[in-house]
Amino acid sequence: MSPISNLDIDRIFKNLDKNNSGQITIAELQNLLHGIGIQTTSEELEKLVGRSSLDYVGFLFFYEAIAEPRDADDEEDLRKAFEVFDVDGDGFISCEELKMVLTKMGLWEKKSGDDCRDMIHVYDKNLDGLLDFEEFKDMMMMSVPSAVVDRKRN
Repeated sequence: MSPISNLDIDRIFKNLDKNNSGQITIAELQNLLHGIGIQTTSEELEKLVGRSSLDYVGFLFFYEAIAEPRDADDEEDLRKAFEVFDVDGDGFISCEELKMVLTKMGLWEKKSGDDCRDMIHVYDKNLDGLLDFEEFKDMMMMSVPSAVVDRKRN
């Protein structure tokens, strides 16, 4: 996933909510997860989510729950997600790789390359223009509560 800003989360939710109902179904959420290499059944996902669909706030809490690793298994899941974005397997996520995967997932909306570089720059601690696994992990562990507050105001 790209650095998940409030705007990015909003864009992802809107892309998933194909019928503009304000809800995303388990099937829509499952398609997103499968697109990034996380295989789960709809039954497992519904059990995890606790309902058959999510509104925007529920989606934010779901994201927060899966984005923050809590143990070694979660770290391994993050490693697998990193490998989805590290298309060439060199141990880094470039702007081109990020854009390619987000496009494949239907989450890249004709942005310029500069936008992609700006997204990477937010988490690029050593300023090499790439994300290594630790930088990716920091990005994925980013907290979401401010997005909940911002969305409720709008």
